[in-house]
Amino acid sequence: MSSRNEKPQIFAIPVDGGEARQITKIKQGVGGGPSWSPDGQHIAFTTSPIEEPRDFSKPYRVTRNVYRFNGMEYLDDVVQSLYVVPAAGGDARRVTNDKFMNTAPQWSPDGKSLMYLAMMAPDNNVAVLPKIRIVNLLDNRVQDVIGDWGSANEAAWTPDGKSIVFVGQPKGRVIGSKNDLWVVPAAGGKPECRSAGFKFGAGGGLEPDMPTFGVTDFIPVSADGKTAYVNVQIGGTVQIYSMALTGKEAIKPILEGDRTCFLMAADNKHILYIVSDMNTPTALYVADTNGSNERQLTHLNEDLLSQRQQPVVEHLLFPGIDGVQVEGWLMKPPTGSAPFPTILFIHGGPHGAFGHIFHFDTHMLVGAGYAVLMVNHRASTGYGDEFSTAIRADWGNLDYNDLMSGVDYVIEKGWADVDKLGVTGLSGGGNLSCWIVGQTDRFKAAMPQNPVTNWVSFYGVSDIGVWFAVEQMGGHPHEVPEIYTKCSPITYAHKCKTPTLLVQSEHDWRCPPEQSEQFYTVLKANGCIVEMVRFPGAAHAAAINGALPVRTMHNEILLDWMNRYVLGKDTKK
Repeated sequence: MSSRNEKPQIFAIPVDGGEARQITKIKQGVGGGPSWSPDGQHIAFTTSPIEEPRDFSKPYRVTRNVYRFNGMEYLDDVVQSLYVVPAAGGDARRVTNDKFMNTAPQWSPDGKSLMYLAMMAPDNNVAVLPKIRIVNLLDNRVQDVIGDWGSANEAAWTPDGKSIVFVGQPKGRVIGSKNDLWVVPAAGGKPECRSAGFKFGAGGGLEPDMPTFGVTDFIPVSADGKTAYVNVQIGGTVQIYSMALTGKEAIKPILEGDRTCFLMAADNKHILYIVSDMNTPTALYVADTNGSNERQLTHLNEDLLSQRQQPVVEHLLFPGIDGVQVEGWLMKPPTGSAPFPTILFIHGGPHGAFGHIFHFDTHMLVGAGYAVLMVNHRASTGYGDEFSTAIRADWGNLDYNDLMSGVDYVIEKGWADVDKLGVTGLSGGGNLSCWIVGQTDRFKAAMPQNPVTNWVSFYGVSDIGVWFAVEQMGGHPHEVPEIYTKCSPITYAHKCKTPTLLVQSEHDWRCPPEQSEQFYTVLKANGCIVEMVRFPGAAHAAAINGALPVRTMHNEILLDWMNRYVLGKDTKK
């Protein structure tokens, strides 16, 4: 796709070069896709069926359970339908007509149907979890493949068109549980799990700090239909595995190592993937389907990296408060001597993880003389379901203590300066940053980013509130009010003595601005040093996936705040 004509459109260009030929002329622009039909004669894509935007100065009637979603704004204005257009150009034909967000169209092998993911159901509080649907292109009849069985994140046809392979999980599992690989008849039926005996989840990744990228929304399947290739997060790594689709469960590692491998595509002979690690941004790689003959295809960052001293990385394993092993990493400056001023950097989710993937912000801090501590605390993925589901209805206990155990560990090792500690984190990491400053005064500065501070109000204002809060707290606010109070950082905010800078995106509908505003008000009212930086128009996690000026400013204010209060520098001169 290209936006050379302001609105994104689909273009075709010869593989050996030449002038691009415009295929679509959609007034509102193309939203997603494109996907070529097997015979190359048609292209499927998505777009909003609304050609003219509504008048935002006029009243707006709300009927959806979830009517506004992070990064998308008002759903009635942006939900996508599927369209098909001749590859030679011409009029596009709409093939779905509902109020769902329909994405990731994939042609059936016979070219008669499109399989796609449908989310943002207008009558469901769990709007974010996709369904698998198939639309027949002869009569536009839509079929739910798994119905209300559960949800799917990635999916693909088998080569014979008889089955769908997908990554997902059934209803009823505790939030934070692993996803599995499943096979279901394309005509519908009971999904068959192909990874039940595997400790780790199918799909998934680590929290990066780079321009947005991630796993694809399809699953490469071998030509004989017997094998699927999937990403698997194991601790602080993301690896590529093969999983058998028939017969006895068989799961094998293909590409491993202390790194992140983002699977992009595979055919009968090769796997195409992106690689990153703690000291290296992304590069494109290819290997044989058995993992041999690995070759790096791009070298875009090598000249720049060769001019810089890289952080020294210490791998950490230490016991949590209950003796369970916790993993972490300390990134140390390549010059100077320990103990270093140290920033505890907390990942989001909370069902996410840090590990072997590049972060601009941590490199910036290390370059400024700080050590950066990253801990995969309880609730982190990649360590099995018992570990990742351990904080349900008990936020602020095991997760907090794992983080403090990590801080104690690097102090005992002589790497971190006990008198020069700072803390920051985004989303779930923002929640824990706010929690920490209400529990201890050991940190000299805190910078919570887009936090959850009050579970009761989060329940009512977040785009995932009614689902996520209930799953995490174990019930609705009127059912378990004591847990909502106990697990909310706002309950303890009046105790905070730590200089705190709250960073808030103003169009964050995941952890809306009122979450930071409440915390800010309580700290102000109780005499704590507190400031707030707001990013107009920015969505949740703008420090990672926002516009470049937002990401740049985030790093500047992070360094300034830590220099000011951890090091005691007068940065206002």
